Amino acid sequence: MNILLLGSGGRESAFAWKISQSTKCGQLFIAPGNAGTGRYGTNVNLKVTDFEGIKAFALANDIKMVLVGPEEPLVKGIHDFFLADEQLKNIPVIGPQQEAAQLEGSKDFSKRFMERHNIPTAASQTFTRDTLQDGFTYLATAGLPVVLKADGLAAGKGVLICTTLEEAQQELTEMLTQAKFGDASSKVVIEQFLQGIELSVFVMTDGNSYKILPEAKDYKRIGEGDTGLNTGGMGSVSPVPFAEGDFMQKVEERIIIPTVEGLKQEGIPYKGFIFIGLMNCDGDPYTIEYNCRMGDPETESVMSRIESDFVDLLLGVAEGNLIEKQLEISNLTAATVVCVAGGYPGEYLKNKVISGIENVRDSHVFHAGTSLDGEDVITTGGRVLAITSLQNNMFEALQHATADASRIYYDGVYFRKDIGFDLI
Repeated sequence: MNILLLGSGGRESAFAWKISQSTKCGQLFIAPGNAGTGRYGTNVNLKVTDFEGIKAFALANDIKMVLVGPEEPLVKGIHDFFLADEQLKNIPVIGPQQEAAQLEGSKDFSKRFMERHNIPTAASQTFTRDTLQDGFTYLATAGLPVVLKADGLAAGKGVLICTTLEEAQQELTEMLTQAKFGDASSKVVIEQFLQGIELSVFVMTDGNSYKILPEAKDYKRIGEGDTGLNTGGMGSVSPVPFAEGDFMQKVEERIIIPTVEGLKQEGIPYKGFIFIGLMNCDGDPYTIEYNCRMGDPETESVMSRIESDFVDLLLGVAEGNLIEKQLEISNLTAATVVCVAGGYPGEYLKNKVISGIENVRDSHVFHAGTSLDGEDVITTGGRVLAITSLQNNMFEALQHATADASRIYYDGVYFRKDIGFDLI
C-alpha cells in the first residue's frame, strides 16, 4: 500500500524509518520531508496545511493511508476534510478529527474535558481580555509559582511559569491585551504549579481499544542541568525507570481509560495518537496536557523500541481492530540527543553545511531541520538532528548517543551532554 506521511521534523524521520521497514508499505511519500527522509521514501514539495494539494497528490498516487505528524493540520481539520470529500473519504487518516484535536488545540477545552471525566490534573481557571480583573483576583489566591498557558497553539512557547505575583500579573496582561502569543493567548488558563518529575505517555487508539506505546522523558531546557530557555526538546530517553508497575497501573486506570472512554461517551471519534504529558507527584500521576500527535524528540526514542510492524499497528487504528494487533517492545534503552543550531531557541544560524554524519558509529541519525543544497546537507531549522542510540542500559545509550553527536559538525552546533543524567 502507498502511504503519505505529513511533516518535516525528527518525528517524521523516525516514522519514515519505521514505516519503510514494513512489508505492508509499497511506496512511502513524505510531505514535505527533509534531507534525511528521502532515504526512506520520496519527498514531496507540499505544505502540511495545503489540503487541496494533498488531495490532488493522494488521488494521483493511489495513496491508501495518510499519517499526520504535526498538530497544525489536525487542529485545522485535515481528517474532516478527507471524510467530507467523496473521492477521499475511504482513505484512512491517522490522526484525530478537528473536534478531538482540540485536546491539544485548546488548553481550556482539555481542562474542561479532564474535569468532566475526573482525570487528575492541576486546579485551573480560564480568563479572557474581558475578565482580566477576575484573573488578577484569581492570581492573588492561586499560590506561587503559578503557570500561565495560552489557550491555543503557540508553537511550544505559550506556557509561562511565574514566580512572583507581579510577574504573573504583567504576563497575564501582555498575553490577553497585547497578544503576546497572537490569537493563541486570546484566552489564558491560569494553573496550579505541580512539583514532580515529568513523563510522556503515548497511546494509540482506534476510538475503542488502545495500545500503550513505550513511555519517554524529554528535556526541554536549552542548558545543561535543565537551565535556560525552553525549547522544542533537547533529548529524550525511554524507558523511564519509575514508569512501571504500580505507577503505570495508576496512569492507565486514572488517565488513559477515562480519556478513551470519555471521548466515546461524548461522541468524539478518535483515531490516532494521544500524547499525555504527565507529572509524577510523589507516586501519583497528574495530567499536564494532551497532544493529539506523537512528541518530538520522544518519537525518535519510542520508535527505536517498537519491534512490531508499525504499519500493521496503523492499519489496526484505521480499520478499528487495533485490539487484535501485537505490540512488541524492546527491553533495550533508547537515548536521543538533539543537535541544535547556534542561537537556538532565539534567532538561530541557518544554511550551515553539515559534515560528519557518516562518522556516526552506534546511533541512528534522524534529520529534523535540514535540507539539501546540491550535494550538501545544510541546516534550516532550530533543531537540526536527533542522534538516537539503542543499548543495553541507559548509561550505555546516553554514552553512545553523546559520543556520536560529537562526531557531527556544522558552524554553531550545540547539544546537551547531560540528557538522562537525572535518571541514572
